[in-house]
Amino acid sequence: MAMTEWTPDLTGREGPRYRAIADALADDIAAGRLPARARLPTHRDLAYRLNVSIGSVTRAYAEAERRGLVCGEVGRGTYVREPDRRETPELDHFGLLSNTAEINFAQCLSILRDVDAALAETIAELRAAGRLERLLGYGPHAGLTPHRVAACDWLARQERVAASVDSVLVTVGAHNGLATALSAVVRPGETVAAECLTYHGLKSCAATFGFRLEAIETDAEGLVPAAFEAACRRGPVRALYTIPTIQNPTASILTEGRRHEIVQIARRHGVMIIEDGVFGFLAPEAPPPLQSLAPELVIYVTSLSKSLAAGLRVGFTVVPPPLFSRLEGVLRSFHFAPPTVFSEVAAMWMRDGRADAFAARQREEAAARQRLARARLDPALVRSAPSSQHLWLTLPDGWRREEFVAAAARRGVSVISAGVFAIGQTQAPQAVRVGLCQPPTRDEVVRGVTLLAELLACPDATVSVV
Repeated sequence: MAMTEWTPDLTGREGPRYRAIADALADDIAAGRLPARARLPTHRDLAYRLNVSIGSVTRAYAEAERRGLVCGEVGRGTYVREPDRRETPELDHFGLLSNTAEINFAQCLSILRDVDAALAETIAELRAAGRLERLLGYGPHAGLTPHRVAACDWLARQERVAASVDSVLVTVGAHNGLATALSAVVRPGETVAAECLTYHGLKSCAATFGFRLEAIETDAEGLVPAAFEAACRRGPVRALYTIPTIQNPTASILTEGRRHEIVQIARRHGVMIIEDGVFGFLAPEAPPPLQSLAPELVIYVTSLSKSLAAGLRVGFTVVPPPLFSRLEGVLRSFHFAPPTVFSEVAAMWMRDGRADAFAARQREEAAARQRLARARLDPALVRSAPSSQHLWLTLPDGWRREEFVAAAARRGVSVISAGVFAIGQTQAPQAVRVGLCQPPTRDEVVRGVTLLAELLACPDATVSVV
């Protein structure tokens, strides 16, 4: 394999140069910029590029090898190491830990209490009424009209989104809605802006559709409007993808003032906004969605994955009516039609109140688990919202995120590294996302968070800090 032209970005990295190089190497591997078996520059070549000593590069490569990131072959150089599945947690194609840990904090999904029983009951109702067979064929590409009507009412109640039937499409979950929106409004080579740490699925869309990602700075209040403005001035930005309410992964909530600023900037520069509202139902106290401020400018994507069950694969995308036909055509090419049976189940629950009861239960349980977690973690290290299904955990000095993830996994707890969510040239912070709603009981949440707290308190017991 030819040698890569990799040159790490050391901007803002403190401490010894060798450690900064090793950290940059870890970031680029986690973000997919350095694939397995990529051959790294020689010690001399990289030292020349970075204007550091050869000894610093040698120590950096040795540190990276100690972390299991690279391996050296005499006479052939240094390579990015293939994941050793006997020693490291199994990863899926997004780089997420598989659901094999004893305590799964890696995923952000709904708590499935009683949903299976309700599903069985509803399917039996449909069959007894002679309606099930009729639902087993294809439906319209945008979904059946009664399902879209039910969705309009649900979105108004749960997510404060005003939608009409001619603006709603039924999708196969929120990711399908996101992919549809991007495919409809962004051409290959164009730029999509997003929070610098964002939903990992956006990266897979960029790779598939061939558009460029522009990372926008964030802080505790969410996306920074001045940074978005600067990106628009640097070059054409075709769309902004954002998660303003309970951002994934940082759990921030964009302030109302910033929401107005973001909309104004997008209008000035002709930027379409794709708003991900999948967590919005969890924060009724949050400011109104961007879609309510600029319905002609915003494509709103959401699903029932967090409020009911991910396996239903039912989502909704609200589009400005002039774009409806274009997105409907993309949906037709992607999957022809949404899952009619599960869409009918969802519509029945949205009409008879069961969906609202499930959503309320999700909020109550998420809030209870947040309280349990916060009581056991240093408040200075935690960012979250009162009813969020996940929290953002900043690691104290002495911990690096990949080592923390591995150490937690060895104790049977899975969390997700910040590097998975980083886009562009973002230097991912030393932090992890902790999903609280996959463990089946609160006792398991307490046990898992207690294990994390013990790790946070004594990094020297697990890693050697040089």
